[in-house]
Amino acid sequence: MSMSCQSSGFSNLDIGSPKLPGCAKLVEAGWDLIAGGADIWEQSDQFHFLCKQISGDFDVAVRVESFTPAHLYSKAGLMIRANLNADSAHVMFLVFADNSPRNNNLGAYEMQFRSAAGIDCQAIYPTVRPPAAPEFPAAYPNSWLRIQRRGDRFSAFASTNGKTWRLYSVQTMTLPRRVYVGPALTSHDPQKTAKACFRNYTGG
Repeated sequence: MSMSCQSSGFSNLDIGSPKLPGCAKLVEAGWDLIAGGADIWEQSDQFHFLCKQISGDFDVAVRVESFTPAHLYSKAGLMIRANLNADSAHVMFLVFADNSPRNNNLGAYEMQFRSAAGIDCQAIYPTVRPPAAPEFPAAYPNSWLRIQRRGDRFSAFASTNGKTWRLYSVQTMTLPRRVYVGPALTSHDPQKTAKACFRNYTGG
């Protein structure tokens, strides 16, 4: 585990033993993350996680200032995770690097979750599908992510200014009262690293 972010109350580590190690650099107003990893998906994850433990209800937000992907499906986002095992239950609100069509998604934002350890992840896609214009497009350097927890209810919001928020989706699932929370990044290409710059984190 790297401790480069301990001064800000966060620890950073690789989850799932990716072939290429990741890192987090503390910078003014946030962090620069680099990550390898095959994906955050299916039954097990490989990614870099910058996190702290939070108990009870919370409301966290962060701005993704820039995102240099290694793959069409490189993912950067806010993660709520039950534990640091590769197959842990989690909720993640994420952005892709651009608005290219991806499976059922047109736009940059997506919510995904694994409701119990070791089972397949599921995704919540925007209701607007291709070939319509993106409902939740990327807006770098102002792609904002926010997750609010109220008991077992997790609400994801998107913004282009950090002030006016649009509800993306709500997922109800059981996670421990004390969870790991923070920015997460995966390359989706085990042979390459991705980079994302997270700024203006608030809420815990």
